[in-house]
Amino acid sequence: MSKSSARFVCQECGAVTVKWAGKCETCGAWNSIAEEAPRENAPKGLGGKAGRKIEFVGLEGQAAPVPRLMTGIGELDRVAGGGLVPGSALLVGGDPGIGKSTLLTQAAAQLSAKHAVVYISGEEAVDQVRLRARRMGLAHAPVQLAAATSLRDIVSTLDVADAPAVVVIDSIQTMFADTVESAPGTVTQVRTCAHELIRLAKRRGFVLFLVGHVTKEGTIAGPRVLEHMVDTVLYFEGERGHQFRILRAVKNRFGATDEIGVFEMTDAGLAEVLNPSALFLAERRGNVSGSCVFAGIEGTRPMLVEIQALVAPSTLSSPRRAVVGWDTSRLAMVLAVLDARCGLALSGNDVYLNVAGGLRIAEPAADLAVAAALVSSASDIPVPADMVVFGEIGLSGEVRAVAQTELRLKEAAKLGFAQGLVPAMPRKGKGPVATGALGIRPLGHLQDLLGLFRPAS
Repeated sequence: MSKSSARFVCQECGAVTVKWAGKCETCGAWNSIAEEAPRENAPKGLGGKAGRKIEFVGLEGQAAPVPRLMTGIGELDRVAGGGLVPGSALLVGGDPGIGKSTLLTQAAAQLSAKHAVVYISGEEAVDQVRLRARRMGLAHAPVQLAAATSLRDIVSTLDVADAPAVVVIDSIQTMFADTVESAPGTVTQVRTCAHELIRLAKRRGFVLFLVGHVTKEGTIAGPRVLEHMVDTVLYFEGERGHQFRILRAVKNRFGATDEIGVFEMTDAGLAEVLNPSALFLAERRGNVSGSCVFAGIEGTRPMLVEIQALVAPSTLSSPRRAVVGWDTSRLAMVLAVLDARCGLALSGNDVYLNVAGGLRIAEPAADLAVAAALVSSASDIPVPADMVVFGEIGLSGEVRAVAQTELRLKEAAKLGFAQGLVPAMPRKGKGPVATGALGIRPLGHLQDLLGLFRPAS
C-alpha cells in the first residue's frame, strides 16, 4: 500500500512541486509555496472501466430563452448583459472599500421584493450587514442574512428543492472546506469552494454572486482558474477619494464584454449615473489650455471625458512622466511621435496626464485627444471649448480611423458640441460619416494638429 506524501502548492499560481522552495519556478513569486496534504479520495485513473456514451444534439434547440432576473439597478443590469441569468455565477472583484458589498446589498434588497435572496457574509457579522442596510434605508427589505464560512454548512442549507433565487457569498476567500487541509484563502481552498458553489448554483438554478478580493497588482486573489470557472467577471473600479465608481465586465458569457456601469458613491449608498458624459464634463472649464474632450466608447456606450495635460519645464536630469487613467507606455509613444514627426520637442519637460473623473481609458482612439491636450499645454493655447477629439496615431504620425465614429459624434452633438476633430479617412468598407449638427474637421497627419495651435499673427 503506497504511502501518501504531502505536496507543496504555490499560493499565487497553483503550481505543484514535490519539495519546498523559496521561489516558485512557474510564476517567480517568493515565499508563496505552502505544504498541503493530498486528497484521500483523489482519482487514481480510469482503471479500465468504460464510461457511458454521450448523446450529441444539434445547435438549434426547441427550448425558449430563459427569462432574466432584473435587479432594478439599471447600470448593473446593463453590465450583466440585460439582467441576471438563473444558474449563472458572477464574480465581483475590486479594491477594499470600493463599494462591492454596498452594491450587492442594494441589489439583494431590490431583488428580494420579488425573489428569495440569501446574503452569506464570511467577513462581517449579521449586525454589521444590518447597520450598512440601515444606513442605506434598506432595513425592511426581506433579505435572509447569515454569517458563515463552512462550505459544508452552506451547501447543506442551499441544496434543497425550494432553493433561493439569488445567493451572495461575501467573500469567496473566507470560505472554508473541511475536506482540504489548508488555510482559508489559499489556492486550493478558493478553487474547491468556488467549484462546489458553482456546481450547486447550476444544479439548483439560482444566481450566485461571489465577491473576490484583489491583489496589489489589481487582479482577483486566488487561482486564475477562478475567473474561468464563473460565467461573468465584474471589476469595480474607482479612486478611493473620488465619488465615481465604474463597474466593468471583463468576461461575460451572456452579454458584451468591456461594458461599464457608472455609479456615484453617496451617504445613502451607490446612485446610478444615467448620463455619465454630462457628469464627467460638469466641472470642465473650456478656456484652459491643456484640456481636451475625448469621445470614447466603453462597451456599447459612448462616453465623453475630459483629458488634462500639463507640460512644464523640468529641473531633473530625467523629467517626470505621471499618468492617471491612461497607459504610460502609450503616452511615451505619443511624445516620441510628436518629437520625431512633428518637431515638437517635449523630452526636457515634465509631463502630467490625467483623465478627469476617475475613469480609466484603454482604447487607442484616445491618442489624438492626448496629443491635442499636450500641444495645447505646450503652446498655452486652449482647444476650442465646443470641440471633441478622437483618433488613433500611427508611428509615422498618420491619424488612423477608429470604430463607431457616428455613435461618438451623436453623443457629442447631444451634449451641445459643435465640431469634431476626427481622422480624415473612414474605416475600410465604411461610407461617409453622418455628421448631423456637428462640423467635422478631418485630420490626416499629426502635423496638421500643430497648425490649430499656432498663435494668430
